[in-house]
Amino acid sequence: MSNPQQLRYSKEHEWLSVAEDGVATVGITEFAANALGDVVYAQLPEVGDTVTAGESCGELESTKSVSDLYSPVGGEVVEANQDVVDDPSLVNSAPFEGGWLFKVRVADQPEDLMSADEYAAFTAG
Repeated sequence: MSNPQQLRYSKEHEWLSVAEDGVATVGITEFAANALGDVVYAQLPEVGDTVTAGESCGELESTKSVSDLYSPVGGEVVEANQDVVDDPSLVNSAPFEGGWLFKVRVADQPEDLMSADEYAAFTAG
């Protein structure tokens, strides 16, 4: 399992792209997707919703369980990935590409986001 170096990671297993023009992309990690099993339903935050870092903003349902989706940053949702709503298996097959979940205009970013190497060490423990 290889975590892209350019991303930042949360302890709740979400990844965050570096914000371009103040907008960052959020998804769940391959580690989380594998732990969930086959994702069959995705409830994502809607455009215009305000999300808060570390708080639940949606959920993913798999054949194993239902898991809350947490935002790694605070801000306003500017796009939700309709492809994932239509085909939730993208979360499993392409967690770092087509399986992204939503885009957020970042208002605040916590200091505790991890680098790829730090996240690898976190998940290995």
